[in-house]
Amino acid sequence: MYVLFEEDGAFKTATVLTDNDASLQVETASGKRSKIKSANVLLRYKEPAPGELLARCEPLVAEIEAEFLWECASDGEFHFCDFADEYFGHKASAVEATALLQALHSAPVYFHRKGKGRYRKAPADILAAALAGLEKKRQQALAIERMVGELKAFSLPPEFEPLLNQLLYKPDRNRFETKALETACSEMGLTALHLLDRCGAIRSAHDYHFQRFLNEYFPAGTGFPEFEFPALPNGLPRADVAAFSIDDAATTEIDDAFSLQTLAGIGWRVGIHIAAPGLGIVPGSPLDAIARDRLSTVYMPGNKITMLPDAAVERFTLAAGRDCPAVSLYLTVTSEFEITAHESRVEIVPVVANLRHHDVEPLFNAQTVVDGLADFPFRNELKTLWDLANACEGRRGKPSAMQGNNDYNFAIEGDLADAENCRVVISERKRGSPLDKLVAELMIVANSTWGGLLAEKGIPAIYRAQTGGKVRMTTSPQPHDGLGVAQYAWSSSPLRRYVDLVNQWQLLACVKGEAPYFKPKSDALFAAMRDFDLTYAAYAEFQRGMERYWSLRWLKQEGLETIDATVRREDLVKFDHLPLLQRVPSVTSAKPGQRVRLKIEAIDLLTLGFSCRYLETLSETLVAVDDLDDESELEFIATEASNDVAEAEAAAENGEAAASDSPTV
Repeated sequence: MYVLFEEDGAFKTATVLTDNDASLQVETASGKRSKIKSANVLLRYKEPAPGELLARCEPLVAEIEAEFLWECASDGEFHFCDFADEYFGHKASAVEATALLQALHSAPVYFHRKGKGRYRKAPADILAAALAGLEKKRQQALAIERMVGELKAFSLPPEFEPLLNQLLYKPDRNRFETKALETACSEMGLTALHLLDRCGAIRSAHDYHFQRFLNEYFPAGTGFPEFEFPALPNGLPRADVAAFSIDDAATTEIDDAFSLQTLAGIGWRVGIHIAAPGLGIVPGSPLDAIARDRLSTVYMPGNKITMLPDAAVERFTLAAGRDCPAVSLYLTVTSEFEITAHESRVEIVPVVANLRHHDVEPLFNAQTVVDGLADFPFRNELKTLWDLANACEGRRGKPSAMQGNNDYNFAIEGDLADAENCRVVISERKRGSPLDKLVAELMIVANSTWGGLLAEKGIPAIYRAQTGGKVRMTTSPQPHDGLGVAQYAWSSSPLRRYVDLVNQWQLLACVKGEAPYFKPKSDALFAAMRDFDLTYAAYAEFQRGMERYWSLRWLKQEGLETIDATVRREDLVKFDHLPLLQRVPSVTSAKPGQRVRLKIEAIDLLTLGFSCRYLETLSETLVAVDDLDDESELEFIATEASNDVAEAEAAAENGEAAASDSPTV
């Protein structure tokens, strides 16, 4: 006696050795003996031999159509042996019964299993739905096959057009378009990004990077909703000063300006005037919601996304020829440049000039302040403020971390809507010029003084602190070791940083003697600080990425095959005339400070990948180590290895000296 039984989801045959009510001892055709439950036995038969039954069924199973079986089957539950008798029109043999069992088992859409050897045909409506689903899957499989073929021929399937953003930035692996893309990539050995690029789905690498950023941080677009300005407070006193700002040519968000008045027998009265959008943007207002959502202006070569709408910036920017609302810090300065007193006011400030670096620096620079200044507008004011800045730096005991390092300006020639045809011009500018230091030191004075005032009055604020490690943001007035001040609260850029706007609201309340909006231990204040910190870092990372993109574009644009660089440490090099750091594993024998020549081997603008190979050492002369520790290097190291970035943060704080449309990180 032989049996057909089911084990582990498969049909098997064996010879019966012993048989009882609950179990059987059987032996398979291979000679393996085992014990099986009687409940698992589907059919007992005498022929053919166990090793032949399933093989002899195969051609018969191939002839049985599931659809015809379904039409033949009754509506009720049935046993496969009974159905086999009906189907074949006679007492079915073991081969025939087994063949029909396999046909039923392999057609779960048509027949539902109801027990040992028992089945029921699927209801007509359920079958129709199931068949429709199978047909859909079949059509999808055909579509995937077609799309894979098109992709492999570097042709973009029409289904991809409306899904490009999703496929590029947030692929949904449940979509058959994504499955087709993954299959094509696997078969061709390409990444999805590079394959889509070969298919013409990416207009330019610049657009890819920009749109990726927008998809994550500005999914609703960069436009502003409609808003209304609340009325500015009336009756603000008008300051008896002639204020002037110092900025780059492209700066539109002019946050700070200065004034100087002589105090007979004492020295001077120095005014630091900060734009006051906090007078018109009320916490909880639509404009606050806009600023709170963006948290900072986003900068990139050739473009920016402002924190505030242009109309709001225009209303509060310290533009020349206007009386502007401002929060002013007045310093009483002796002839020896000691600060003996300070006073804060909310007032209207007449701005008489917007000085620009490119106009003033040829007249006011490190050489001219030594050789003697020519006569030009604001000559005396700049010289006095420069002397004050040097005195402030000396008292802090922290020389500017920017000194001697380079800033890089990216001028994009052409329309960014057609970025591929744009040309980039990269220029260098030494940090630490008299204008840089002048603005930086006065901003440090303002931010540390106002931070101290808020702390003294017990008014909560957001501070930047550094106590033996990385610079961090906190709601506690703690020292900033990198700057050498007792506390430091960003307050000088309220048009472009939300933290500064928050601190300005608290400062306005302090100066006006009103209750502050944010109370001690405010959850809202902490949330604003946390969100700003994360977002600001992400924006800065994006800016560095776009600067890297344009640096690589410049290398391709210029057709360079080799490039010179300075070894920073180990295999990290800094390229000449570019804000570009790169690890070059083949630079193994060169020492830090040595200049090397490298072969440019590959540039990938989509991934921002860049590879070079060491060619030769240009000079055994080492660059001084102090000249190597610039902000960009430290940021690079920090990104790669989470090293201490305190020095970079200190440099960034002093970077307010630029007073330009580049963020202070």
